[in-house]
Amino acid sequence: MQCRLGCGACCIAPSITSPIPGMPRGKPAGVRCAQLDDHNLCRLFGQPERPAVCSQFKPDAVVCGGSNAQALAVLSELEAATLRA
Repeated sequence: MQCRLGCGACCIAPSITSPIPGMPRGKPAGVRCAQLDDHNLCRLFGQPERPAVCSQFKPDAVVCGGSNAQALAVLSELEAATLRA
């Protein structure tokens, strides 16, 4: 599966503890990554500065669903579930 261009759910919903340019302490869940542009595209895509956790994330139909809103909802639910675990 390919990423849905302009989705950005994986750059908003989850917390990221790795340093990100512009966010040296990472980012909390539900906060837009500083590297997400106005079109929900990653400014660091393909760049060595992109955190490994971001590069290693692979889109999947179960996680990404059929729309950007569905992807955001699923990833938000998964993030919440990790807090309860």
